[in-house]
Amino acid sequence: MIDLMVNGQARRVDADPDMPLLWALRDMLGLTGTKYGCGIAQCGACTVHVDGAPTRSCQTRIGDLAGRRITTIEGLHPEGQHPLQQAWVAAQVPQCGFCQSGQIMSAAALLAENRRPSDADIDAAMAGNICRCGTYPRIRAAIHDAAAKA
Repeated sequence: MIDLMVNGQARRVDADPDMPLLWALRDMLGLTGTKYGCGIAQCGACTVHVDGAPTRSCQTRIGDLAGRRITTIEGLHPEGQHPLQQAWVAAQVPQCGFCQSGQIMSAAALLAENRRPSDADIDAAMAGNICRCGTYPRIRAAIHDAAAKA
């Protein structure tokens, strides 16, 4: 048994310590907002926060997370009313939407550290998140909008 702190709640999973966090979240805890993309920590679709830092859950072992705070897209705001989530809707960022939870989680980590990021700051923070639909200009606009309202 492995004890995890997910979205502010103590959770226990009966799994191998080598299991990737992504599968524990999705298959064992029913938190399906975090998506599987590439499986090699390159695309960013699986991004969650571990102690506030954006982390690729597809390559993070659950056995390494004892005592750490894990936040998924579901934990960002229970009703989807986080300023970034609202800005994403207002800017009509998603096309297919598959990468968006990872994009939002990376953007949330950026805004937690930098309340007024420049375009260059946004580009640097979001560089590891791939959007196959190419909505990068809308992603940047949504981040600026959320920063202005925060």
